[in-house]
Amino acid sequence: MSLGNKGLTVAVIAARGGSKGIPHKNLIDVAGKPLIAWTIEQARLAAGIDQVLVSSDSRAILDVAEQFGAIGIKRPEYISGDTASSESAWQQAIDAFEERGNTVGLVIALQATSPIREISDIELALAQYHREGCDSLLTVAEIEDCFMWKDDGAGPESINYDYKTRRRRQEIQKRFLENGSFYIFPATLLRNTANRLGGKIGMYVMDRHKMFQIDHPEDVKLCTVIMNGYGYA
Repeated sequence: MSLGNKGLTVAVIAARGGSKGIPHKNLIDVAGKPLIAWTIEQARLAAGIDQVLVSSDSRAILDVAEQFGAIGIKRPEYISGDTASSESAWQQAIDAFEERGNTVGLVIALQATSPIREISDIELALAQYHREGCDSLLTVAEIEDCFMWKDDGAGPESINYDYKTRRRRQEIQKRFLENGSFYIFPATLLRNTANRLGGKIGMYVMDRHKMFQIDHPEDVKLCTVIMNGYGYA
């Protein structure tokens, strides 16, 4: 099944102004730059991306986005609350961009709170998307020795394995964690289904250290250490 992707290849970054975990999260300093700047620069420098859009309800975020070379799209209040989906923000940004006379074919939706990525990740994922004839693609990290438990009050219980017959690592089927770094999909898929994934789905496997994102204050220091340690900053 081919969903089509004629038109520009556009990166879209949704970045709300409100954040309960970290005030003004998208503008905090991470390894010497505003958090959102990392994702904007990665997208701008990636081969194959024609334009970078930033959707936000915050004028301060839009100002910073434009300083770093993105097109700012003002997000309406009704899709800026805690319950609004990323899909609604991406669609509104694409619609606003197309109202200016453009046609969007392919979308790379990047998460601003996941700064630990390389330009090559975007380029290699785009190449994989086209090579494999995907209709959509998500980024993942391979996880090993992921033995999950729950405790609903009746005592701990293993979920995804039987602790009584623990298998060796070599016998465990590979598992992947959706890391949220970015997604690739045609604008038509988003418009027709209000979903980022559909049709033939591809997975681009990223290095495990790139799975960390900034949601809590302690994440800022962790991500900064990782980015400095790997020479990204």
